[in-house]
Amino acid sequence: MSSPAERYAAARRRATDASTFPALTEFAAELGFDLDDFQRSACQSLEQGSGVLVCAPTGAGKTVVGEFAVHLALRGGGTGPRKCFYTTPIKALSNQKYHDLVRRYGADRVGLLTGDNAINGDAPVVVMTTEVLRNMLYAGSAALAGLAYVVMDEVHYLADRFRGGVWEEVIIHLPASVTLVSLSATVSNAEEFADWLVTVRGRTEVVVSEHRPVPLWQHMLVGKRMFDLFHDADAARKHDVHPELLRYTRETARRLELSDPRGALSRRGPRWRGPLRPDIVDRLDREGLLPAILFIFSRAGCDAAVQQCLAMGLRLTNPEERAEIRQIVERRISAIPSEDLSVLGYWEWLDGLERGLAAHHAGLLPAFKEVVEELFVRGLVKAVFATETLALGINMPARCVVLERLVKFNGEAHVDLTPGEYTQLTGRAGRRGIDIEGHAVVVWSPEVDPRQVAGLASTRTYPLRSSFRPSYNMAVNLVGSVGTGPARELLEASFAQFQADRSVVGLARQVQRNTETMATYGAEAQCEQGDFAQYFALRRAIADRERSLAREGQSQRRAAAVRSLERLRVGDVIRVPSGRRAGLAVVLDPGTGGFGEPRPLVLTQDRWAGRITAGDFTSPAEVLARVRVPKHFNHRSPAARRDLAAAVSGTGLPRHGGRRGGRSRSGGEDHQLTELRTQLRRHPCHACPDREEHARWAERGWRLERDTAELRQRVASRTGSLARTFDRICDLLVARGYLTGDGAVTDAGRTLARIWTETDLLVAECLRRRVWAGLAPAELAAAVSTLVFEARRETDESASVPRGPVADAVDATLALWSGLEADEAARGLDTTREPDLGFVWPIYRWARGEPLAKVLASGAGLDGEMPAGDFVRWARQVADLLGQLADAGGADADLRAGARAAIAAVNRGVLAFNQAA
Repeated sequence: MSSPAERYAAARRRATDASTFPALTEFAAELGFDLDDFQRSACQSLEQGSGVLVCAPTGAGKTVVGEFAVHLALRGGGTGPRKCFYTTPIKALSNQKYHDLVRRYGADRVGLLTGDNAINGDAPVVVMTTEVLRNMLYAGSAALAGLAYVVMDEVHYLADRFRGGVWEEVIIHLPASVTLVSLSATVSNAEEFADWLVTVRGRTEVVVSEHRPVPLWQHMLVGKRMFDLFHDADAARKHDVHPELLRYTRETARRLELSDPRGALSRRGPRWRGPLRPDIVDRLDREGLLPAILFIFSRAGCDAAVQQCLAMGLRLTNPEERAEIRQIVERRISAIPSEDLSVLGYWEWLDGLERGLAAHHAGLLPAFKEVVEELFVRGLVKAVFATETLALGINMPARCVVLERLVKFNGEAHVDLTPGEYTQLTGRAGRRGIDIEGHAVVVWSPEVDPRQVAGLASTRTYPLRSSFRPSYNMAVNLVGSVGTGPARELLEASFAQFQADRSVVGLARQVQRNTETMATYGAEAQCEQGDFAQYFALRRAIADRERSLAREGQSQRRAAAVRSLERLRVGDVIRVPSGRRAGLAVVLDPGTGGFGEPRPLVLTQDRWAGRITAGDFTSPAEVLARVRVPKHFNHRSPAARRDLAAAVSGTGLPRHGGRRGGRSRSGGEDHQLTELRTQLRRHPCHACPDREEHARWAERGWRLERDTAELRQRVASRTGSLARTFDRICDLLVARGYLTGDGAVTDAGRTLARIWTETDLLVAECLRRRVWAGLAPAELAAAVSTLVFEARRETDESASVPRGPVADAVDATLALWSGLEADEAARGLDTTREPDLGFVWPIYRWARGEPLAKVLASGAGLDGEMPAGDFVRWARQVADLLGQLADAGGADADLRAGARAAIAAVNRGVLAFNQAA
């Protein structure tokens, strides 16, 4: 209970607020709880007409400030109610916020706009994804009239390398009359971000709070023992690990080493076996730490964890809870066709839910994920095994969070968690108003140092880095709306350029320090015998000439390889000497029809079909034999590849040839090199007894001079870097007819301006070249899928596609991509990613009406059957692009009608259910 003095101070503050901030007083009276200081400060700034940037930990209550902006809009000004747009990064968050606001203000005053739903879009308060607002701004939507406030929830998403640029586009293009409310996780450069907001949006107040309303306790689980990571709060501030934890982990590691002479960490030795997942959940249950989220950075690991708990007979629910769970599940999934439920693993999933256990990852059917989320929030599901995507999803706070590992796969490699990611994950622990404290548990293993965990746990903030890059769609929209010159100025106003320009100051200081250091090195390299700088220059010239001769040899060998590839014919059997495709291969297409070096299409003994280059050969390609290649050979057909690969093996040639003899360089000694060495020996400094000491100082100076030149180049490249990229993009768009030479947008450019996808220009090219003309609905969905789908891992380049019109459309798309890639590379632009054929068969079969089981099986790849969640997500993206084609100005009436028919064919079964959900 508060003291009389505290109650008196609170009463005086409320009295002051009532007179100075009447809107805030009304808003606070409706909340039912007292505002925290940071919430009050941000709301006061809003009521005074300032924009705000609020940075606070997960669960601290940042969204209260956004809801106050909604209150201000509905309260209105002198002309009555105004509009507020509330943006979120993902559809799930938009749906959740929509329902929250509807409960508070009523369905007639709140709308929702996402890629899937459009509800009451003309309401004074509309919740939407950030991309929807970006598209409205470029289109000059009438819905922007009367807009007074925009709330950007999770604004730190602008660091996302795939979608982050959208946040900056919105911030830059919003009308000056709009007040911006930016809600962010705690970042270390909040002041820098706020400085940029001031330059583009005007007055902006920064409110930063690092206080967690629910304290978070950090632990490590070592075998069966649980330890506090820190002894007390003071130790946490100093990163001092609990001594008992350090002692115990060191003793455990030492015992492992003694029991295994090869080392506990050896791949060949016995692995450390930590606590079983069911045992971890059981322990959390006994210690009152449920509900819990256990982060496992693998979809398969999450599913396996649930199965392990079921196999151990773990049950976390009572009969009343099980009955309520079944009732909710049956209500939520009643629209899913019964024949699909067994394919989706429904009964095993329901068994886990009734026991209070579930997995949550992107591979789950979206409807299943939503049920898990609802049951967890209700306290019916007690333990969720999740991938890190849950940390970025909707509000699902827990009492405890468990991290099984501190390493995750980022799509390319296994990398350590960053402090920001650790903060995001553990921030889920501790439910405000329910828990008095939250708990984060890291499971120990021999490769985990408690001091590493302490560093992650103590670094509560991370820097916000812009990922903004101009795109083709952005370029035509900017040029069309403001013109080329102002468009460049807008790009230079981005946070990306703001950060680049600021970094130039630090680089310039480093250049100055390097210059001073080089003078010191030069003094140390002085030689009494003569000019050592001249002598060192001769040594460098000799080294450069030797490298040049080596490169010339490599160039000659490459030229010989190119000439040998130019002579190849269909049916020639050659040997690829090295690399992943080493071995015998038969030529399917010489690849000499275009410009540049030949890139033959070959089939290897291992049935891989793809193109090779001169870089794959260390010596000229030699024709070893010939085999017959069928006239209409389809290299995408597994059966055809199998038969032809058998014919190659049937030649009896060894897979790997013998190593060729050594090469000798003709012409004897190089005359220039001989002359340089003669000059070096005659130089006075060559006889100096301290020659090598002087050379070491000269070498340091030379390296530092080289590094300084690179720094100067970085300074030059960062100044106006985005504008230069924009100029290159515009140059390509002019060359391809999307812009005119004087900066006007053509009809093709106006079509491109309404295509919102990563492969925007390639989609526009396919429309212009009528690649999809005459395709049936299922065929169109299949062809379009190559431009949206992206496999999680590398797949076979020779993935098959349906023969006939689909194969023709895919081949034409690949040909267009090849030409576009060459144009981009010539201009130094990031290249458009290659079309991916991995989703062609699943969406083709689905759009033709085939059953879900067959569709998922046809998506089998490195991971086996395609997960239902992946199928639904990619099918939705195909439908989204089809919707853009149906509205595209550059598409003819037949294609638009075909796109609408394809959408109808795709949106059935589980897709129709998720559209309605």
